[in-house]
Amino acid sequence: MKLSLFDYDLPEEQIAYYPARRRDESRLLVLDRSTGDITKAKFSSITDYLNKGDILVVNNTKVFKARLYARRPSGGKVEIFLLEETKIDGINCWQVLTHPSRRIKEGESLVFDEKSRVEIYRKLPDGKTAIRFKNKVEAARIISKFGHIPLPIYIHRPDEKSDETRYQTIYANARKAKAVAAPTAGLHFSKRILDKIAKKGVKIVPLTLHVGYGTFRTVHSEEIEEHVIEPEYAEISKSAAAAINKARENGAKVFAVGTTVVRAMESAPYKDGKLMAFNGPADIYIKPGHQFRMIDHLITNFHLPKSSLIILVSAFAGRENILRAYNIAVEDKYRFYSYGDCMLIL
Repeated sequence: MKLSLFDYDLPEEQIAYYPARRRDESRLLVLDRSTGDITKAKFSSITDYLNKGDILVVNNTKVFKARLYARRPSGGKVEIFLLEETKIDGINCWQVLTHPSRRIKEGESLVFDEKSRVEIYRKLPDGKTAIRFKNKVEAARIISKFGHIPLPIYIHRPDEKSDETRYQTIYANARKAKAVAAPTAGLHFSKRILDKIAKKGVKIVPLTLHVGYGTFRTVHSEEIEEHVIEPEYAEISKSAAAAINKARENGAKVFAVGTTVVRAMESAPYKDGKLMAFNGPADIYIKPGHQFRMIDHLITNFHLPKSSLIILVSAFAGRENILRAYNIAVEDKYRFYSYGDCMLIL
């Protein structure tokens, strides 16, 4: 399919630079994928669509301060975007993106202050760079002290103190702070809404997918089939898989909160039609024609045009349905992208 089929026009002023005043005050666009019907609502009404016995699957990853700003000894500023820890030649390193990358050299030290520095260990063939901190303790200290919340590039402002909490879901697990982007559909859930959902007899089930930089990777190929998705680490526990399977056996519905939950569940193994526990790379590329195995409904934000994420939601709801819903949202001044409003796809 042509990439141009997944395009739409969005006025710049409808990109949300800041979240709603309260998490659950966002607007909600409800799309029934079987009929094409569209309803406009508030996110707080999400509870009306969940019934006793249903499962709400959330991604409990946490965003860490992945963006660092260092200086070369000559004084030149270098942005370091941390991707993931890795080992190269048995050496503990971080795989990163750097800007400007063309100027840094292997063996060079970049400094944060008089006592804090990092070494450029190796230039990697894929345009990434391996850097080396003194040790893990020093790495954690530097990231904590000098790191910035990695807001998406389309939010044209520096990160602020409030982003440390608002660019996290309220159920983010501190022990799982390895994401470089938030699972943004979950940003709308407040404690009040989650309590109300639980009181209805809906089970809230966490899984983990550490959102990687590939989330922002532009689709350049004219044919969408030629695009390659970068793998992201995912984990589905035995208890999570059992709860989801039991709900389906009982005729209940599975609501996925965000495309990251979809990718984790669709990457996992299945046996005799049942979801299995999973621990490994989620590398599935979901596009029109994909047969979804376990997910009934999807809660998701509005995604960038011609992105792998709008391709994913089009696979779930139908391209024509999605583009019509997006155009209605544009006309009605919905707020778009990470800090924007939300969709429920039934």
